[in-house]
Amino acid sequence: MIRALHRWPGLLALALVTILSLSGAALSVFPAAERLAAPQAEAGLTVAALADRIQTVYPGVEQIRRSPSGRITAYWFDQGAPGAAVIDPVTGEGVASADPNQAERWLTNLHRSLFLGDGGRIAMAAGAAAMLILSLSGAALVARRTGGWRHWFARLRGPLAGRLHVEIARIAVVGFVLSSTTALWMTASTFDLLPDGSAIPAMPTEVSGATGFAPDRMATLQQTPVAELRELSFPYPGDATDVFTLKTDRGTGYLDQGDGDLLAWADLTGWERVSETIYMLHTGQGAATLGLVLGLMALGVPAMGATGVLIWLAGRRGRPRIRGNQPAGRAETILLVGSEGGSTWGFAATLHTALTQAGQKVHTAPMSAFAPERYATAQRIILLAATYGDGAAPASAKGFLERLNASDRAPDISLAVLGFGDRSFPAYCAFARDVAAAAQAKGWPELLPLDTIDRQSPQDFARWGRALGDVLGIALELTHQPVQPQTTTLTLVSRRDYGAEVPAPTAILRFAFPRVSLGQRLLGGGFARFQAGDLIGILPEGGTVPRLYSLASGRRDGFIEIVVKKHPGGLCSGQLTALEPGDTVSAFLRPNPGFRPGRSRAPLILIGAGTGIGPLAGFVRGNTRRRPIHLFFGMRHPDSDFFYGEEFPGWQDEGRVSRLVTAVSRGARPHYVQDALRSEATQVAELIRNGARVMVCGGRDMAAGVAEALAEILAPAGLTPAVLKAEGRYVEDVY
Repeated sequence: MIRALHRWPGLLALALVTILSLSGAALSVFPAAERLAAPQAEAGLTVAALADRIQTVYPGVEQIRRSPSGRITAYWFDQGAPGAAVIDPVTGEGVASADPNQAERWLTNLHRSLFLGDGGRIAMAAGAAAMLILSLSGAALVARRTGGWRHWFARLRGPLAGRLHVEIARIAVVGFVLSSTTALWMTASTFDLLPDGSAIPAMPTEVSGATGFAPDRMATLQQTPVAELRELSFPYPGDATDVFTLKTDRGTGYLDQGDGDLLAWADLTGWERVSETIYMLHTGQGAATLGLVLGLMALGVPAMGATGVLIWLAGRRGRPRIRGNQPAGRAETILLVGSEGGSTWGFAATLHTALTQAGQKVHTAPMSAFAPERYATAQRIILLAATYGDGAAPASAKGFLERLNASDRAPDISLAVLGFGDRSFPAYCAFARDVAAAAQAKGWPELLPLDTIDRQSPQDFARWGRALGDVLGIALELTHQPVQPQTTTLTLVSRRDYGAEVPAPTAILRFAFPRVSLGQRLLGGGFARFQAGDLIGILPEGGTVPRLYSLASGRRDGFIEIVVKKHPGGLCSGQLTALEPGDTVSAFLRPNPGFRPGRSRAPLILIGAGTGIGPLAGFVRGNTRRRPIHLFFGMRHPDSDFFYGEEFPGWQDEGRVSRLVTAVSRGARPHYVQDALRSEATQVAELIRNGARVMVCGGRDMAAGVAEALAEILAPAGLTPAVLKAEGRYVEDVY
């Protein structure tokens, strides 16, 4: 709900708020420029002295005004001709033209009304209201993303466009709220929607009838500093009933022109002070520095608009158009999708089409839009849920579990949950399993038991579709053609070969860093940003299913590196290990946020065997902060498959790795990596007790053996691998 409240006002009012912000930013410069250019009155100068100086130079002076910037302007008649000038208060002489700045006037009209009168004022007020909604909803979204208001300035991750959008927002949101709120107040005041609240003293009915009393002799003017002056109006020449009118920061009064007595006075009301403060906050008049700060913040609006559109377009590209999507209130089947990269939406589109062709009325929406109170005629809800990272909700399912758990009771609508994932990941379909468990705890009727789709398998999807069709009593054949991810061509620049003697041919392949477009840099697409431990997908020639490999390099290394072992009959591994420098492959990037060392200074215990050394070596290479790293590496034979054996001595000398422990499984005394852990049990246990993080990469059997060994090592301390996983201090990348 908050995301929609933020998105649509932003998209619909983008042009309007951009005009508002840019014109407001430009106008914020004028108060400061005026204060710098205008001669300022010396400290202690009184209105009486100023009036005397000006009247000496301009005997026909009718009015003296002082703006919030301190600029003093005088207006007079000389032989029937009007005159006006900016005054130097030291001499009382005019030093500059009093004509209004035409550029400022033009910008003011644009900012207030788009040159359209009252209609334009209403339109700009709508823009200010949209900006206020955007500011408040955006603040709520920032707080949600950073983990609460206390973590407002927490470090951000993700595509550049998204990070830039949030970075600007959390700095400038106060200015946005202030500017939009004061703009709405001023518009309401313009249209007399607010009470006047002003106090003007009644014109005096009795005056002395005399004239000619000099202003510099009037006690009230002698007691009023120029710093408080707003306006002094002189009586009309020859009219003995007229009076001096004095307006200051304190109030308004009338002075007798015959004796200088104060005839009437009215202080500013509280309402007037509030209104003037709001005017000052919005325009910067009287607070030039604040105006410049707000103007600078306003420049963030077009930048946020551009990045917001990029974020929206990226989201739309990942979601196919669903034709014939029925309103939620009239649909028999509610199909909700939780997707991170967009592939699950493709399956949803296939299912939506098949159900529609079978005569069903189907409504498809993201899981984040879950609202059972809207499903008036729904007979079933089907959830297609992917998993993000280590079991988290994907982008289009944010808040779903919270709303499900907060519901009082389950509606009388049957539910089916279908999870999408990759069995090579430890948290396979973890989010879908959490959803199914929460629904069962709430007592939702089960349409179908929880099922899963491994690696976007069309065969698994078709099998599940037939089961769904049997339950619904319809023939349901789901023929899904997975949309292959957009790939980038990578060129091999070097290779190092190992394992020929074991035999287990393995190669460290290094590819040149590909060209990255500006759009990819902003959106984080392609190879614009990656870290060691992320995954690279290789699409083999003649194959339809990409093979994923863990990256042994990060973006800052300037190259892309993987470790590949040739498997008998392996299509992708066979092609990769046959590459020669200059050859190319088609590849794509997939983030793996659940397998990263993080920015903590706590020690790292890295455990890997075989090609599992790839990302671990990448972590060591990128350890420029000299974080303590203890690496346990299992190999078959040091002469044939000690991967990165040439680099480790240098990395140790540079402090990038504190300790390297190897285990050789094909020697005279076979020794596996879990055995190496047991031989270092005391130090391993001490490191973990002191907060160390454990990262394991390699085959499933190796990972199981490591978990068993760590369970033995940690038992005396009352710890287990399961406890460490719950604390986020034990992560695996197994295959």
